[in-house]
Amino acid sequence: MASLQPETASRPVLETRDLTINFGGHVAVNQVSCAFHAGTLTSIVGPNGAGKTTWFNLISGQLPASAGSVRLFDEDITRLGAAARADKGLGRAFQLTNLFPNLTALENVRLAVASRHRIGHVFWQMASRRRDLTDRAAAYLEQVNLGRRADDLVANLPHGDQRKLEVALMLALEPEVFMFDEPTAGMSVDEVPVILDLIADIKNKQNKVILLVEHKMDVVRSLSDRIVVLHNGELVADGEPAEVIASPIVQEAYLGATADDPAEEV
Repeated sequence: MASLQPETASRPVLETRDLTINFGGHVAVNQVSCAFHAGTLTSIVGPNGAGKTTWFNLISGQLPASAGSVRLFDEDITRLGAAARADKGLGRAFQLTNLFPNLTALENVRLAVASRHRIGHVFWQMASRRRDLTDRAAAYLEQVNLGRRADDLVANLPHGDQRKLEVALMLALEPEVFMFDEPTAGMSVDEVPVILDLIADIKNKQNKVILLVEHKMDVVRSLSDRIVVLHNGELVADGEPAEVIASPIVQEAYLGATADDPAEEV
């Protein structure tokens, strides 16, 4: 299936070239090449164990590649760590929350704001004197509907609120690439729309790359400009949602359904 490449984009924001990782004798991601352009939301789907999160980890720097490369604005960032990649514009929300449990929600986001504005190690000493940092952090909490929980310790927040807080952290870092790994996992039905609306709002700004690993087909259908399918660590389909979803190889092998009985999860 041909890769979807927006005609208006002169160059990709993010690209993986033959990206590969071996664990012992097992190839978890095998020579995956894919380019992502500004203003697009790409859903990455496939069965459990397909390599989706591993590919995410290679892109964001949590895992070192065995071969191939990751490029951001045509700069090779393959050998950079996760923090250095974040500084260059890669934002990642994890399938499992990655927060400071003994700080308040506001303190977590304020730390991200301080990092974005390069305040660094003096942050804690000067935070009380920088009302602008606190105001920015509070605004991000309001965006994710957590303003009322600003002074609560993260350890005391329910799982759904922790997921929303993680999105607030990523917003505070103002990345060029937003990477969401199952952002609605563990959320109640009532909580899911808040996150989906936030992702849709980021998409509507039309100048960011959004990558989404998601199992819920209704979410994939409603948000995606493009779907990439991985299986056994290899890219097996890449294109517009209707084309990919209708593909027999996806319907039968990866969605667990026939074309007459489409699956609701991927």
